[in-house]
Amino acid sequence: MRIHRRPAPVRRRDRRGRGPRGLLLPPDLPAHRTRAERFDDAVLDSVERLERRWARQLEGTEFAVEEVPPSRPAPWEHGGVPLGRYFPADAGLPARIVVYRRPVESRAVDEADLAVLVHDVVVEQVAHLLARSPDEIDPGYRM
Repeated sequence: MRIHRRPAPVRRRDRRGRGPRGLLLPPDLPAHRTRAERFDDAVLDSVERLERRWARQLEGTEFAVEEVPPSRPAPWEHGGVPLGRYFPADAGLPARIVVYRRPVESRAVDEADLAVLVHDVVVEQVAHLLARSPDEIDPGYRM
């Protein structure tokens, strides 16, 4: 015995008789991007600024963004929540710098302050990677 089912009708209207909703913001407006996407862009901008001067030394280094740091701090970390972390190359894995989005965003006052803070965190982590002071990495370092 074979049961034939009709395909479900395509809903062209919602339950109130209105048509389907479109985009709230067109993709070409800045507000269309999420906070996470804008944060990723800020990290990429910062890395590109540093690569102009330190391209050879940063070759092969991975940069990543994570929401929050792991609950177990690294043995060398004391105090508050880390804003970023440098992981040295190990067992065939490249060196990695991670910026933690939520702790950085919580310390920023506005978008401009966020961009500066992100850059400072990236500079600090690159300074760990290259065993130099943050002022050497970027003379505009403000922390």
